[in-house]
Amino acid sequence: MNIKLPGLIDPHVHLRDPGATHKEDWHSGTCAALAGGFTVVMDMPNNTPPITDAQTLGAKQRAASEQAVCDYGIHFGAGADNAAIAASLASQCSGLKLYLDQTFGPLRLDSLQSLVSHFSTFPKDVPILCHAEGRTIAAALFVAQLYDHPVHICHVSRKDEIELIRAAKEKGVRVTCEVTPHHLYLTLDEREKIGAGKCEVRPMIATRADVEALRANLDIIDCFATDHAPHTLFEKESASPPPGYPGLETALALYLELVREGMITLDDVIARCHENPRKIFNVPVQDETWVEVDVDAEWIARGANMFTRAKWTPFEGRTLRGRVTRVMLRGETVFENNCVLAKPGSGKNIRPTL
Repeated sequence: MNIKLPGLIDPHVHLRDPGATHKEDWHSGTCAALAGGFTVVMDMPNNTPPITDAQTLGAKQRAASEQAVCDYGIHFGAGADNAAIAASLASQCSGLKLYLDQTFGPLRLDSLQSLVSHFSTFPKDVPILCHAEGRTIAAALFVAQLYDHPVHICHVSRKDEIELIRAAKEKGVRVTCEVTPHHLYLTLDEREKIGAGKCEVRPMIATRADVEALRANLDIIDCFATDHAPHTLFEKESASPPPGYPGLETALALYLELVREGMITLDDVIARCHENPRKIFNVPVQDETWVEVDVDAEWIARGANMFTRAKWTPFEGRTLRGRVTRVMLRGETVFENNCVLAKPGSGKNIRPTL
C-alpha cells in the first residue's frame, strides 16, 4: 500500500562537513536524507573546527549551499566564552547546541557559569538544545526554568531521564525532547551481535527497562530524531572506536514498525517527524513537498547499499518494512526508484542570510 506523508524533518544530524568529509559531507548526507524521506535536516556544530563564531558558521553555510540536495538548518555551538557571539548570530541558526556531557567532537561545557550565560543571553525565539544525560538534564531544566527559556533535550535514553522530563512538563517547564530509533530498539544485549566498536554511541544504548520506559512515555516525546552520526567501518572497528551511528535511511521503517506494533499511530509519526519539529525549530513551509512510501515493501538493511558514506548500519541484516519510493520537493521530483535526482546545491537554508 502506498501512502503520502509530508516531508520529514530531522532536527539532529551530523554531516561531518567541515573536518571529516571522509565520513560524510553535505551531498552524501542529504542524499541519505532524501532516501529516508527527509526534506529538512538540521546539522550539529561539533565539527573540526567547531561552529562557534561567524567565520566557521559562514564556511559551513557556503559548503551546504554548494552541496545539499534537501533543505537544512545549522545549529550553532555553545562555547565557554561565546555567549554574546551566539546571540548575535541566532537569526542565522536553527538552534544553539549545548554539550553538557562528553560526545564525539571538541565541544563541551563544564561550568555552570557557561550554562547560565547562554540561557540568559540567547534569544528566546530560537531554541536551545542540550546534549544532557542524567544529572545534567536536571541542571539544564533548572536553568531553563530560571530564565524562562525553551529547552530541547536531545536523544533521551534512560528511564529516569524521561520520567524527569515528564515531571518537568507537568510543572510547566518549557521543555521538549526527542528520542532516536536506536534508543527505542537496541539494548546492551545486542552488543555482541552489533560488535563492540560499532555499538559505541552517545548516549550509550541501555537496558531493556530503559527501552520499555521510553516506549511507555511516547506520548510526551515531541520529536523523533536519528542523531545520524556516521563514521567509517575502519574507524568503528578500530581500537578506539568513535561514538555514533548512521540512521537517516532506516529511521522511517523503524517508526512504521512502532505503528504496526500498536505503540503509536501514523498521525503520531507525522506529528513527531514533521509537525512538532516544524513548530519547535520554526521551519518554513515547503510548498508542494511530500514523500511517497510503500508501507508494505520489505527490504533488508545493508549498509553497503546505502547513500551514507559510512556504508554500515547497527540494524545490518534486519528485515524492515516500509520504503520511500518518491520524494517531491517544491514541486520537483528529487528522489525516485532509489535514485537521487536533485542537483547539488538545490537544497535551501531554512535560515537564509541577508
